[in-house]
Amino acid sequence: MYVSVCLGLPSQRVDLGAENFYTEGMKEFIVSACLAGLPCKYNGGSNTCPAVVALVRQGRAVTACPESLGGLKAPRPPAEQQQGKVLDKTGKDVSEAFHKGAQAAMEVARHFGCTKAIVKTKSPSCGAGHIYDGTFSHTLTPGDGLWVQALKAEGIAIYTEKDLPPECAEPHFLAKKS
Repeated sequence: MYVSVCLGLPSQRVDLGAENFYTEGMKEFIVSACLAGLPCKYNGGSNTCPAVVALVRQGRAVTACPESLGGLKAPRPPAEQQQGKVLDKTGKDVSEAFHKGAQAAMEVARHFGCTKAIVKTKSPSCGAGHIYDGTFSHTLTPGDGLWVQALKAEGIAIYTEKDLPPECAEPHFLAKKS
């Protein structure tokens, strides 16, 4: 099945193969939309992770992009956390959009009853454990993205594309059907 994606982006057709992609009901996972192959990364691309795509196809996950939900378009300048704010590479303060998006993504997680999240490492929204340090030099510093801070505050278990939940390592996981 193709779903029409509209997250502040031009409408895209993305094949996620799930009949129940946006159906009501509980979802175990909320996942960073870029990991599901949706083109919401700051440069207009994605960070497709096959295990995340499989969870969406199985109907076990719902996607969210906090940055798109906060009103930021793709492509856009990269942004990093700096001294309690989120600034893009041009120096523009985009903190409000990041906070708004984190709250909107939390509403999605609550609506679907998600108990686990798989997020994109290093991001000012989705980074878990380490994020870019604000110098735009690809230097990491300990910390969490704004959305991850909110997820943790609500007791949602956090995983990344580099540290997937144990069930994603099961033999034949990628071939499972819903």
